[in-house]
Amino acid sequence: MDDPWQWLALAGLGAFHGVNPAMGWLFAVALGLQEGRRGAVIRALPPIALGHALSVLVVVAGFAILQLVVATAPLRLVTPALLIGFGLYRLVRGYRHRLRVGMRTGFAGLTLWSFLMASAHGAGLMILPLLLGMLAPAQLMALSLCGPGAGMTGPVAALGSAAAGLAVVLVHMAAMLAVIAVIGLAVFETVGLGILRRGWVNFDLLWAGALIGTGAGFLLLG
Repeated sequence: MDDPWQWLALAGLGAFHGVNPAMGWLFAVALGLQEGRRGAVIRALPPIALGHALSVLVVVAGFAILQLVVATAPLRLVTPALLIGFGLYRLVRGYRHRLRVGMRTGFAGLTLWSFLMASAHGAGLMILPLLLGMLAPAQLMALSLCGPGAGMTGPVAALGSAAAGLAVVLVHMAAMLAVIAVIGLAVFETVGLGILRRGWVNFDLLWAGALIGTGAGFLLLG
């Protein structure tokens, strides 16, 4: 976990998710324009970030538990296969999601919407290659701090994984929250949603390509 490039990559993924309108800033801007207040945009940001973080946390927790009971070698094969497979799914039909939440939704509804959107996009999957290099050292560090004679190595290693996983989620969420706040407020204060009529980037296509590319790269270089 001492490699700063891993943390920069993790923050970069969070920033990329923040740029994607489907991850929340578009919804926040729409709420702000509907109510005619900047406060509505700001109020939408915490539940959007929380829902995204919970989706990523589910993946991180599941992977951490799996790494405690499965050897690293098989995971190095399963991880790229999962990324490539989900990327292909997104490429073929993943953009046809039908997640709907009313514009009058509250904190819980917006959190649920964000959780479902992040899960449908596989937001936590891209972190898996980074987790392979982060969780195992964290487990070893936790065991070393307990001393050579410490018992209950499984729970101690799990504690190390939990601490590393929580740090991963927090860094990822902070980067995403910062980006959606900047973009959401900038769009609300300046161009509004009219920008969508002048130009649009297919982030679903970019995301599918990123999943496939990361999986293929990890398979070749890992």
